[in-house]
Amino acid sequence: MAWPYPFWIAHRGAGKEAPENTLAAFHVGHAAGFMGFECDVQLSADGRPFLLHDDELDRTTNGSGLACTQEWAVLQGLDAGSWHSAPFVGEPLASLAGLAAWAQALGLALNLELKPSPGEAERVGDGVARWLRQHWQASVPPLLSSFDPEALRAAYAADADWPLALLLTQWRPDAPELALQLHAKAVVCQYRSLDGAGIQALHGAGLRALCYTVNEATEAKRLIDAGIDGLITDRMDLPKLVARPPRPSALG
Repeated sequence: MAWPYPFWIAHRGAGKEAPENTLAAFHVGHAAGFMGFECDVQLSADGRPFLLHDDELDRTTNGSGLACTQEWAVLQGLDAGSWHSAPFVGEPLASLAGLAAWAQALGLALNLELKPSPGEAERVGDGVARWLRQHWQASVPPLLSSFDPEALRAAYAADADWPLALLLTQWRPDAPELALQLHAKAVVCQYRSLDGAGIQALHGAGLRALCYTVNEATEAKRLIDAGIDGLITDRMDLPKLVARPPRPSALG
C-alpha cells in the first residue's frame, strides 16, 4: 500500500516539552513543524477513549488508581499538567474526541497506540476501532499500533479497515510473520535492536518499518541509511538536524 504517514512522528505529542498525551503537547509539536503524532489510548469505565500511557493515574495526574476503572466524568476533571511544570497547571486529560477533531481540522496524521491495562485488551481494541468508525472522517486513517496482539486482533475484528502496526520491544526474526498473521501493515520496533537486515526483511514481506524512540541524530541517520520508513521522536529539533529522507513509495 502507498504509505500516507509523515516520516517524523512526535512521541506522545511533544511529551518532553509539555505534559505527555495532552492537547498542550500536540500544540507544541505542531508548532515545531510536526505533521504526525503518536499517543497512547485506553478506555474509561464507561467506554470513552482518552489518552494516557500508564495503567494508573498517579504519575501524570493528580488522580490515583487504575484509570480504566473510572468514568470519563471523573477523569476529565483531573489535572494532567502540574506534574510537568508550572505553565501547564490545570491541563486536563485529553479525550480522543478532542484530539481527533483538532487533528482532522489541520490534516494531521495520528499513530494511536492501543494501551490496555491487564485484562482490557479486547475491550480497548474493539472500542477504539468502533469509535473511529463513527467519528473519523479524514482521508488518512489513524495507524493503530500495540504491543498486545489481542488488542490488534480485537480492532481488526471490529473494523478491518483501520491499518494496524505491531509494536516490539526487541527485533525478532519472526516479526514479519507475526505482523502478517495480525493483518498489520507495519512493525514499530525499539530502535537499538533494528538494523538494515531487519528493515529489508520487513520490506520483503510488504511491511513498513518504523522505530521508537529515536532522539539522537546519529541513530536517526543510521536508520535512514538502512531504509527506515518512519521515526518516532521526543526531539522536536531532530528533523532539522537530519536530512529529511524521500517520501516512502509503494512496496512491491
